[in-house]
Amino acid sequence: MDITYHYPPELLRLLIDTIPRLCRSKQDVFTFFRGAGVQNSRFSDIRRQWTDDRESINKFEIARTVLTRLNEAGESALRERREVLKRVVEFEDFTTCWPNDRIEAQGLVSSIQKVVNVKDSFTRINQERESEVRKRREAERVKAEEIRQKKETLASIRQDFNRLFTMDNPQERGLLLEDVLNRFFDANEILIRDSFRRVSDQGHGVIEQVDGVIVLDGEVYLVEMKWLKEPVGVGDVSHHLVRIFTRSASRGIFISYSGYTNPAIKICKESLSKLVISLCTVEEFAIIMEKETSLVKFLKAKIHSSMVDKQPFTQVLTWAD
Repeated sequence: MDITYHYPPELLRLLIDTIPRLCRSKQDVFTFFRGAGVQNSRFSDIRRQWTDDRESINKFEIARTVLTRLNEAGESALRERREVLKRVVEFEDFTTCWPNDRIEAQGLVSSIQKVVNVKDSFTRINQERESEVRKRREAERVKAEEIRQKKETLASIRQDFNRLFTMDNPQERGLLLEDVLNRFFDANEILIRDSFRRVSDQGHGVIEQVDGVIVLDGEVYLVEMKWLKEPVGVGDVSHHLVRIFTRSASRGIFISYSGYTNPAIKICKESLSKLVISLCTVEEFAIIMEKETSLVKFLKAKIHSSMVDKQPFTQVLTWAD
C-alpha cells in the first residue's frame, strides 16, 4: 500500500519530531501545514487555543495533533498527507532552522527519506507483483475465452459435418463439404485459401477449379475433396496430380468419402518420385473431429508416410488414441 495512504507508526513519529525542528516558531508550523494544503478546519481549534494562550501548546503538540488528524482522516486527507511528506523529504534549506535544531533536523529528514525509499521500493515491488498477477489472470482469461470460442467453432463445424450424411443433393453436399473442411483447417490454425477457379485468358471459361489450399510447415498443399458413391479412380486423382505438377513446389492432399481404387493409389505412389501427394478419407476427418485430436499431427503423419515410406494412402489413426 502507498505509505501516504496511511502513515505507518515509525514514519508518523519521525514527522512529529521533524516538522517542529524545520520551523522556528509555532506560527511557522501552522504556515507549514497551510502551505501543504491542509484544510484550515483540521487545525483551526488549536490555532485558536494558541491565539488565546500562546504558552498553552508547543510546536510538537501542534504537529502531533495535525498529523494524527490527517492520518485518521483516511482517503479524504490523502492529497494533504502526500504534500506534507513531499515537503519534508524535499526540504533543503536548513539555515532557516534554529542553530541547535539544524543538525538533528538534517538527520531526521535523512531518516524519513530512507523510510520513504524503502517503503516505495516495497510499494513498487508489490505493484509490479500485482501487475504481473493481473497480466497472468488476463492472459488466462483470454486463453480460456479462446478455448471456449474454439470449442464452439468446432462444435458448429462438427454439426455441419454430420449434416453431410443426410443430404441427397450431391452439388449442395459437395459445396458444404468444402466449406466444412476449410473451416476445420482454419479452426486448427492451418493457413488456408478457400476454393477458387482459374479462368482462361482467351475467354474459354473456367479451365481449373481447386477446392482449397493450405499451408503446413511452410509448404503449400492443393486440396481436392470428393464425395462419390464409388471409390475415387485414376481419372480424378490424375486431374489433381496435374494441378500439383504444374505448380512449382506445390504438394497435394486428396480427401475422399468413398476411398480409392487400387489403380488410383498406384498412380499416386508412382508420382511420389516427382511430388508429394497424400490420400485421406472423410472417415478419418470424422474420427479426428469426434476425438477432438490434432488435425496438424494427423496431416503430418500422413505426409510423412508419403515422403518417407512411399505410401500415399496409409491409415495413421492409431497416433490419435
